[in-house]
Amino acid sequence: TENLSLLRFISAELTRGYFLEHNEAKYTERRERVYTCMRIPKELEKLMFFGIFLCLDAFLYVFTLLPLRVFLAMFRFITLPCYGLRDRRLLQPAQVCDILKGVILVICYFMMHYVDYSMMYHLIRGQSVIKLYIIYNMLEVADRLISSFGQDILDALYWTATEPKERKRAHIGVIPHFLMAVLYVFLHAILIMVQATTLNVAFNSHNKSLLTIMMSNNFVEIKGSVFKKFEKNNLFQMSNSDIKERFTNYVLLLIVCLRNMEQFSWNPDHLWVLFPDVCMVVASEIAVDIVKHAFITKFNDITADVYSEYRASLAFDLVSSRQKNAYTDYSDSVSRRMGFIPLPLAVLLIRVVTSSIKVQGVLAYVCVVLFYCGLISLKVLNSIVLLGKSCEYVKEAKMEEKLFNPVLTTTPGKPAGKQQGTFKSSQGISTDENGSTSVTSQPVHQKDNMPSLLVTSNSDQFLTTPDGEEKDISQDSSELKHRSAKKDLLEIDRFTICGNRID
Repeated sequence: TENLSLLRFISAELTRGYFLEHNEAKYTERRERVYTCMRIPKELEKLMFFGIFLCLDAFLYVFTLLPLRVFLAMFRFITLPCYGLRDRRLLQPAQVCDILKGVILVICYFMMHYVDYSMMYHLIRGQSVIKLYIIYNMLEVADRLISSFGQDILDALYWTATEPKERKRAHIGVIPHFLMAVLYVFLHAILIMVQATTLNVAFNSHNKSLLTIMMSNNFVEIKGSVFKKFEKNNLFQMSNSDIKERFTNYVLLLIVCLRNMEQFSWNPDHLWVLFPDVCMVVASEIAVDIVKHAFITKFNDITADVYSEYRASLAFDLVSSRQKNAYTDYSDSVSRRMGFIPLPLAVLLIRVVTSSIKVQGVLAYVCVVLFYCGLISLKVLNSIVLLGKSCEYVKEAKMEEKLFNPVLTTTPGKPAGKQQGTFKSSQGISTDENGSTSVTSQPVHQKDNMPSLLVTSNSDQFLTTPDGEEKDISQDSSELKHRSAKKDLLEIDRFTICGNRID
């Protein structure tokens, strides 16, 4: 019997069968996860591609349209006595902000002349590899922290300079805010310069060990991200941060190439020497982002379609900034969404270009003028294509109604429906015969009672507690009364760059 039992057991093990369709839902879900991971690279890169061109548009604005807008604002200020004062304002709020940006840019550019790039390069090159690796990590953290506070400083300056004067003064004054903004842009530009110099040292090291260590640092980012809990809003913030980081790295690579080409007398052959290292940096960034997002979506059961929602939210920013009732400039909107502040980066790039390229002779100045006209053409073409694509993405996401009825923050004691009715009745948005909003008109001057109806930012309340705990806390504490358990993607901005993780 023992032999028969053993033979029967072996026979059963060899002939035993099972049917996967008995657990069809489980295996279908596993297959869908595989397909989702396969779709992530395409969907993520579509979002990255769109976001990088949004950053490029905001970056080119500083070099092209901002100087022209500053010139027009100064011309209006100078010629205003000739036409008489028709309204209460000498300059429109947007013109005041443009002048402030231009003055900050010019002051910081001249301040950067006192920073010796060559001395900084040799100082960094004399450090050990491990020390430079630690310095580079510290610079990345410092860049995120200073960016999160920098946009607050700039927004505080803009609001202080344009706030209606009949209100009670609740600030320290325009000049202190202006000095803080100049100091911030200058310090941030120096920090980015140190980053670019460290990267330049890594490119020029003989054994490339520093560059390899710096690139391996990107893969450490995977460990710190994929094993954390992520909701859709958290992933949106991290995606915006990745877009900003990738665009900033592209500008840093451009600065490194300019400095290296200058040292080799603009020899084209040296560009091919730099090309493999540049490709390695770009490829490592793309690979890390794809792996990171693929595992985050897998572990948190997030579909790949969420990236099209993120892209539609960024497109909504662009479209809404062209409306008559726009309450912010688009470049500032990009800064809040992604933490990308173009002023410090623009100051550094202008400083590097002017020190690397010497303009002598009439022909050289003609080339500069032609290059500037080319930049303006690129900016205009980029803006037109982005606006068309953004309208297309907004229609696909069926977000057109939000252009007519912006999401409003409810105030205590007043339901949201009442506020929306007040907003509709007191504010007219021009539409054409087909019902589409105007996205090219100038903003209309708002009445004094209108600021309370504008969309307000809820970034300070973002994800301080998980959704489950938030409901319990809101019943006990009156201080958390204004928080909402789930937030729309359009309400999330990037005032706090490091707020994209939950332990």
